[in-house]
Amino acid sequence: MLVSGMSLFWRVFAINAAVLVSAAFLLIVTPATISPNVALVEALVLAGGVAAALAVNLFLMRRAFGPLQRLTQLMARVDPMRPGKRVDTGGSLPEVAAVAHAFNEMLDRLESERRESGRRALAAQEDERRRVASDLHDEVGQTLTGVVLQLETLARVAPAAVRDQVLVLQESAREGVEQVRDIARGLRPEALDEFGLRPALVSLGSGFAERAGLVVRRRLTTELPALPREVELVIYRVAQESLTNVVRHAHARAVELELDRRDGSVVLRVRDDGRGITPGSEQRGGGVRGMTERAMLVGGRLTCEPVSPRGTEVRLEVPVG
Repeated sequence: MLVSGMSLFWRVFAINAAVLVSAAFLLIVTPATISPNVALVEALVLAGGVAAALAVNLFLMRRAFGPLQRLTQLMARVDPMRPGKRVDTGGSLPEVAAVAHAFNEMLDRLESERRESGRRALAAQEDERRRVASDLHDEVGQTLTGVVLQLETLARVAPAAVRDQVLVLQESAREGVEQVRDIARGLRPEALDEFGLRPALVSLGSGFAERAGLVVRRRLTTELPALPREVELVIYRVAQESLTNVVRHAHARAVELELDRRDGSVVLRVRDDGRGITPGSEQRGGGVRGMTERAMLVGGRLTCEPVSPRGTEVRLEVPVG
């Protein structure tokens, strides 16, 4: 008990004192002597004694400073994108335990502040998306709709020589209206606001299947618990970003969109049959990093891994109480 409560300074002092006292005691009780002209045997005995003392000292010092080394290694491994790692303070020296405890408290504060600041940033981003979507729909969309109607009137009275050109222009304006509506829906999903998560994912998958020519296989459970608004938004955005990445990069023909409840968590899985990703590249992509940060804000965990025989799977797990 006395040793376990001893400070680091006095423990190091005690180790060195014990080694020196032991060496002196051995010199006293053994018949070894040192003559004025040191003989080879005496030199070997002295060298062996010094080596033994150093070995004992090294062994004891490593045990004393081992917790500090483990603390340093954990500090080097801490990854802001993978929160939750903490230093074990049990069985450590008082100074080491105090440093480890302070380090754990610092990580708690940083992760808490990161989540809160991220949630505020996410809320501000969604508010801005809602405003831009509303402006696109109400201003730009309405203006283009008016242009379509005017061109329709013009086509009825235009000479035959220019009527075809007016009709082509009218069709281009109509396509512009649809594009503006698609952009507005992508910025702020109306289905999520009005009907909830599952219908919003159904609409999302159908939209990607229609626009990109993908085969989207949906398996969406009807037994979801009541989820907070921000959790539903994170799940939807991860699904949206995953499908966007499939269209842009995967060169896939089919994708599976699955939402289920397993072991106290809501699990979203997006798996494609495309060319896959190289190991490590999932950590460099800005889209994956953004999804990972979104998952962290609601206490979830996101993985992005290649699957056999080909393709990529994005998996989001969010604990639910």
